[in-house]
Amino acid sequence: MAYALDTPSIHSLKSEARAMREAASGKGQQISHAAALESVARSHGYRDWNTARARLPERVGVPFDVGGRVRGTYLGQKFEGLVIGVQMLADMQHYQVTVKFDQPVDVVTSKLFSAFRHRVTATVDTSGVSPARTSDGQPHMRVTRA
Repeated sequence: MAYALDTPSIHSLKSEARAMREAASGKGQQISHAAALESVARSHGYRDWNTARARLPERVGVPFDVGGRVRGTYLGQKFEGLVIGVQMLADMQHYQVTVKFDQPVDVVTSKLFSAFRHRVTATVDTSGVSPARTSDGQPHMRVTRA
């Protein structure tokens, strides 16, 4: 079964249930773990926790697969390349992606010298855009499947 990138995982629903219990506890209310799981499942449109558990993946999908072809820009320079590493970060909203460029990319804008990169590792969100910005406000990396 294929899942969209915004499909929650069982792990993320369990995290929501824990957060719900902690928030309730902070207000002096006690909610059982089972009740929190049921409430979170219903908030995502499932009849109950068991239905959500049966239909959702353990893990969320990743926007890029190791060995997949990608294209985009890195520090304003166009590239095409091969994904050689992907790692989901702790916030579950960003990925560390390592790309081996087909052709080296000059990452210096000066006409006086060059600095070519053959491979880079960058943090991107689920849409492939880096939260890190250059001095002119452009994302360090924009990457999409080729």
